[in-house]
Amino acid sequence: MALSIRKVLVANRGEIAVRVIRAARELGLQTVAVFSDADADSLAVRLADQAVGIGPAQAAKSYLNVERLLDAVKASGADAVHPGYGFLSENAAFAEAVAQAGAVFIGPSPQAIRTMGNKAAAREAAMRAGVPCVPGSDGVVSSVDEAVAVAARIGYPIMIKASAGGGGRGIRVAASADELVQQMTVAQTEAQAAFGDGAVYLERFIRRARHVEVQILGDGERVVHCWERECSLQRRRQKIFEEAPSPALDAATREALCTSAVKLAQAVNYRGAGTLEYLYDDDSREFFFIEMNTRIQVEHPITEMITGVDLVREMIRVCGGETLSLAQSDIVIRGAAIECRINAEDPSRNFFPSPGKVTGLQLPAGPGVRIDSMVFDGCTIPPYYDSLLMKLVIHAETRDAALARAARALRELRVDGVKTTAALHAELLADPEVRAGAFHTNWLEGWLAARTAPAAAA
Repeated sequence: MALSIRKVLVANRGEIAVRVIRAARELGLQTVAVFSDADADSLAVRLADQAVGIGPAQAAKSYLNVERLLDAVKASGADAVHPGYGFLSENAAFAEAVAQAGAVFIGPSPQAIRTMGNKAAAREAAMRAGVPCVPGSDGVVSSVDEAVAVAARIGYPIMIKASAGGGGRGIRVAASADELVQQMTVAQTEAQAAFGDGAVYLERFIRRARHVEVQILGDGERVVHCWERECSLQRRRQKIFEEAPSPALDAATREALCTSAVKLAQAVNYRGAGTLEYLYDDDSREFFFIEMNTRIQVEHPITEMITGVDLVREMIRVCGGETLSLAQSDIVIRGAAIECRINAEDPSRNFFPSPGKVTGLQLPAGPGVRIDSMVFDGCTIPPYYDSLLMKLVIHAETRDAALARAARALRELRVDGVKTTAALHAELLADPEVRAGAFHTNWLEGWLAARTAPAAAA
């Protein structure tokens, strides 16, 4: 079956816009970049066949402005829209608006976004599908009294989580009923401010959990998985360092985890690329579904490296009317992969953003080294958006070899003019616990605190 689309508009910026443009080009499609005033000379604009300005630097007036994006679709003649990640990528109303404008939304259906993009609704769908979930409330809690009653049944500590959105916002942990009453109001207020939806639900808090996620692909009828990623090294619930496969899972657990992800995605007739996120309890060796990201993930390259599957190209294909080109038996794990997120931030100043002009650039190369980047020599990093500059992605035949290759690549990397997190990653790679894969979702916060304590004492 031939693709039904010919020109893809990328409703995003930065490295993911570059990534989508490259995948679309390889499918023989024309590409359109959109840009704010701050991104007029970006790499995505330079690479695309067409570029359309969509407004001022502020995201609310450009990348989050549905009307301007739809105007760009019309002006460019694009017949498909890829939302990337972040911004409007998990906005069901935007997906509907794209379809109403006569273009294909390269992602799941609005209904799937509403069901699986809402954490409480996704949890309910998972329970219906027989997928294990963290013990918690049956959907959204409507009052403080209900929350206290649910927590008494589950036990403390308890996690309060925003039903909408992500990125670690609208999440609080309470160790007692008094704390729950206080923190629930804080979580609801933060969720309302961040997502326009103050609804929250409750889950048991697992103190030493790992964050393990499963990559799936679907064509609306059939779903396959591309195995799992380990994403436990997080700061303020933001991922820093990811790897695939997870060093924590044995073969039987891996198979059960990935099979459960396919089962849930199949239940909602999922189309496109998606990621189902789980908590894995090292002590009990149990896994629990927590939420789904109905979009491509930042860390998708490590899955591509261990499977050889081009996830972005495949999601364009299936959303463009083709069926999945892969059977589950085609997707096997080959070696190990690591991703280091290189941000324009200064770790010595509590990760303070470091926008500015890149005055010199040296990128690592060699076997098993991939760079997904928005950076070029002389480019300006604007202060208005996420600080991600590039992703250093490493593949090797074993995890130990991947760690060594990543350390070598980081020594070769040089970005002049702005501060970056590259040196921090080099320290992480040298840490014995990281090398042993002995960490959990709270590990990095403790490691960072211990790292900065001597400097504070001095």
